[in-house]
Amino acid sequence: MYIPIAQPSLGNEENNAVLAVLASGMIAQGPETAVFEEEFAAYCGVPHAVAVNNGTAALHAALLAAGVGPGDEVIVPAFTFFATASSVSMCGACPVFADVDPATATIDPADVLAKVTEKTKAVIAVHLYGQPCDAGAIRDICSDKGLVFIEDAAQAHGAEYHRKRAGALGDLACFSFYATKNMATGEGGMVTTASDGYDARLRRIINHGQSEKYLHTELGYNYRMTDINAAIGRVQLAKLDGFNRRRQENAAYYSTHITAPGLVLPSVAPGRTHVWHQYSLRLTDAFPLSRDDFMARFRERGIGCAVHYPVALSRQPYYAGAAACPVAESLAASVLSIPVHPGVTDEGRAYVCDTINGVI
Repeated sequence: MYIPIAQPSLGNEENNAVLAVLASGMIAQGPETAVFEEEFAAYCGVPHAVAVNNGTAALHAALLAAGVGPGDEVIVPAFTFFATASSVSMCGACPVFADVDPATATIDPADVLAKVTEKTKAVIAVHLYGQPCDAGAIRDICSDKGLVFIEDAAQAHGAEYHRKRAGALGDLACFSFYATKNMATGEGGMVTTASDGYDARLRRIINHGQSEKYLHTELGYNYRMTDINAAIGRVQLAKLDGFNRRRQENAAYYSTHITAPGLVLPSVAPGRTHVWHQYSLRLTDAFPLSRDDFMARFRERGIGCAVHYPVALSRQPYYAGAAACPVAESLAASVLSIPVHPGVTDEGRAYVCDTINGVI
């Protein structure tokens, strides 16, 4: 048996949607992208969604739309993918790393508050592994301090915080549709917002700074999505709730069937709906194998696994000298993700649990 750590769920519907676009002759940004934006905005419960070519472009464009630039600081979690911080650096601003909650691995509001200075312009809060951060606490801090609240929802399509979906919790929210995400277009991204002003500026930023054709009013970029990606995205969006339900079923099975000692299983905070982009275990000193040996055991049995993420941002060489974030750095040394995607069958997830429990 072989179970990959991630697997796009694509079928005939996506094939047919792409063929229809190819037949139309409109293979760059066009009407399919516009409809995808409308459908995604409605799904998140916001007025606006702006499609872009990848998740990093979404973050960069959102920061620029928020007015982030040289001399500004943006608070980001120390435990997440590098793009959350590098997008800040791309604006000429400085990422400031906040530690994370040991229970959820999402940004710690108390440490965010402690890191606010007169230079702070925004906070990017990541909904890590598919679980929303404590968005209410972050929103309160941002409101009180006059900061822009940006959601990094790259792993949280369809996740909810007190029945409100990711994408509608902050001033701006950024999604990725990379091949391994809960819904995928190969490459692609989206920025959602309730602000007419942010929407208008985003559309200029992603299209060479044009306010109208060949009239460039600011520096912009070529961050547009193609109709090919949008066509795949529309089909994937229609399937997203079903994909997420299967992820939740697989996660629930793991949480009741993994019994090996020395592992900390992931938890879901009250009021949050987790969509399980990753199911990440934490190894403690009581576990009988090192992480490397445990990963080797999985691979010997044909089970994919991965570390998300092995180096905290506060310890990345590019950000040498950053203040320590002990929780993030501890997580980086102990987490291990196992397959939870919709392609994991009932037989497959039982095999995963038997492999884990068989260590003892």
